[in-house]
Amino acid sequence: MTHDHFFGYRRANGRAGIRNYVLILPVDDISNAACEGVANNVFGTMALPHSYGRLQYGEDLDLHFRTIIGCGANPNVAAVLVIGIEPGWTQRVVDGIAATGKPVQGLHIEGKGELATIAEGCRVAQEFVQYATELQRERIGIEELWVATKCGESDTTSGIASCPAVGNLIDKLDARGITSCFGETTEITGGEKLCASRAANPEAAAKFMKVFQAYQDEVMRFKVDDLSDSQPSKGNKAGGLSTIEEKAFGNLQKIGEKAMYIDVLAPAQAPTKGPGLYFMDTSSAAAECLPLQAAAGFVLHLFPTGQGNVVGNPIMPTLKLTANPRTARVMKEHIDLDVSDVLKRKMTIGEAGDALIDMSVRISNGRLTTAETLRHREFAMTKLYRSA
Repeated sequence: MTHDHFFGYRRANGRAGIRNYVLILPVDDISNAACEGVANNVFGTMALPHSYGRLQYGEDLDLHFRTIIGCGANPNVAAVLVIGIEPGWTQRVVDGIAATGKPVQGLHIEGKGELATIAEGCRVAQEFVQYATELQRERIGIEELWVATKCGESDTTSGIASCPAVGNLIDKLDARGITSCFGETTEITGGEKLCASRAANPEAAAKFMKVFQAYQDEVMRFKVDDLSDSQPSKGNKAGGLSTIEEKAFGNLQKIGEKAMYIDVLAPAQAPTKGPGLYFMDTSSAAAECLPLQAAAGFVLHLFPTGQGNVVGNPIMPTLKLTANPRTARVMKEHIDLDVSDVLKRKMTIGEAGDALIDMSVRISNGRLTTAETLRHREFAMTKLYRSA
């Protein structure tokens, strides 16, 4: 496989995106309706409603801003209209996104009214759409692609073929200089020592074990002695995964055999140590994990599934692959790449990895994922504490 480039959008801060969205971004939950009002009126925009943003504090509030600002700053976004209930936090989000150099403007509802805000927002959004639609794709080296991964509705075929296919891609493209990310702290239980051994340095290994232990401590703090309906899930069990350890070792196949992660990221934290593989501390809930990775700046997501998962993300195209022949047949409308030939011994893991690289480049060039064509835009903010 000789792919050495894709065609993407070069942003003002130098990053490369593979989509060209105009976002209408609410600061808080009570601004969702105004954002959706603008998006309903202006073709070519997308609102990103969510459930939080009021009465949060401490690290929970920091994570909220990191996620919202990060989503607006993502290279797949061309321009952003930010709407909040009041001016202070709205301006904080605007300033964070403005640091990327992309067009961004903020509006607040208090003292103005919702209808007036929507009317003004429509005029701003219209200008942003016209700006974005004149931007052109250009040839960009494959080393500038930022790729994230997690798996969902895993079964025995996931650990045998679809997760290793992702790992093969990571091995091949890590050597070419891409930036990549995996996570799912909760689903590494039982495989944590193996994961720690894949760190590129002792500092990264220690940081991983710290965040892993924090999750274990959280479980013990609430005296949860039975995770059997969550890890592994009922779907995992139906697919033949009887323990979390089996799930963990299949999950870790996604990072291949050679790549070593160079740092451990907090949720929604952007990498700062240059190209390479990173671990991000996330839950395993897809609608929560993917927004955190998108907020960190990743532009393409690779999602192996066994039993079949329909998730998508509004900012980061989600490429779903499966090695389960039944899933590939009955859920074809949700699968971008079928690698079930690995199980039939008609395809090697290396060939599956090459096929995944090819599909990744095609999607980076503009091909819509199945999730995009079906308008799957699942987006859940991660919340740490109860509200004040």
